[in-house]
Amino acid sequence: MRERLGVTGIGVVAPNGTTTEDYWAATLAGRSGIGPITRFDPASYPARLAGEVRGFTARELLPSRITTQTDHWTHMGLVAADRALADAGVRLADLPEYEMTVVTASSSGGTEFGQKEMTGLWGKGPDHVGAYQSIAWFYAASTGQISIRNGMRGPCAAIATEQAGGLDAVGQARRMLRSGARLALVGGTDASLCPYGLVAQLSNGGLSTQSDASRAYVPFDEKACGYVPGEGGAMFTVERIDGEREPIYGYIAGYAATFDPPPERERPPTLARAITRALEDAGLRPDEIDVVFADAMGLPAADRAEADALNAIFGPHKVPVTAPKTMTGRLYAGGAALDVATALLSMRDGVIPPTVGTTDPVRSLGLDLVLGRPRERTLRTALVVARGFGGFNAALVLTK
Repeated sequence: MRERLGVTGIGVVAPNGTTTEDYWAATLAGRSGIGPITRFDPASYPARLAGEVRGFTARELLPSRITTQTDHWTHMGLVAADRALADAGVRLADLPEYEMTVVTASSSGGTEFGQKEMTGLWGKGPDHVGAYQSIAWFYAASTGQISIRNGMRGPCAAIATEQAGGLDAVGQARRMLRSGARLALVGGTDASLCPYGLVAQLSNGGLSTQSDASRAYVPFDEKACGYVPGEGGAMFTVERIDGEREPIYGYIAGYAATFDPPPERERPPTLARAITRALEDAGLRPDEIDVVFADAMGLPAADRAEADALNAIFGPHKVPVTAPKTMTGRLYAGGAALDVATALLSMRDGVIPPTVGTTDPVRSLGLDLVLGRPRERTLRTALVVARGFGGFNAALVLTK
């Protein structure tokens, strides 16, 4: 019998709520955090909307030494990790340091920190580049800083699979827990809302250039026109559950990942295979899934591909599908992690949050979309789906 791996604590930093419960209240109320970019002047860019985390001041929450050495993305990861540990009631002193692990996901690393240092280099010379540039931009910076801050010296990792990273980090943490670790801090954040970061995101052609914040990111809609970028994410404490450990939000029941073939190949995409394997890993049938948290890219072809995968698996069993990320934008490595947090809160409270903005769903997609308002329902299982730019697919099954 496999060990049960339970999520015992959650920490969230999101565009529509800087704490877990604030985020959850806003999400159930359909309150969006998407608006005009304010972190810099976006007037010369085609995409001018984003899900910014407002009201988050790192220097009020972290020591100045850490905020000086690290990027905004790591600040949010550290705070989310602190809150996940506090939520779980973990006493780190009671756990062997080599039996605690950290796994985080990042899509872009510390782009804002890096841009500031490169501006200093080209504008003032090499003497104006700080020593911390060498580590603050790096994908593993959040994992390293969280590990150091909490004395977690077990095997650690950083995952870079774009939007799928939040789920892949959970999969990697599960391997470590099954190999002897007793506690994992796992999740993902991203924060690339700076000129350099936005230019990099524009290169994939997926960003919405719509000026109306309420209609800029409308997945599965007749007028879907791309997605809005965002920042933030979530962290969790995951533990091996041997007895009656409380509080437990839910269990990591199944996980799988696949990689799509290159576009020039004629092989089909592999999202359906990832979902099927995650269900098999969890020992569940499709009709035992109570809700799907969709990847919801907001591009017509990508939305149809996801709908086709879901319909192929669930068939006539119309499982409710939702995309609460329409209230935050796509948070890249933080997006799937935030979806996991949302799914766990949904199972806790017996309610499915809505997809906002989508008012004219594509009927031919055949999805039972939760639109407009939350839907109350007893939830014992949830499927979270994520896709990353470049062909990454991941699926995670959670049980209550």
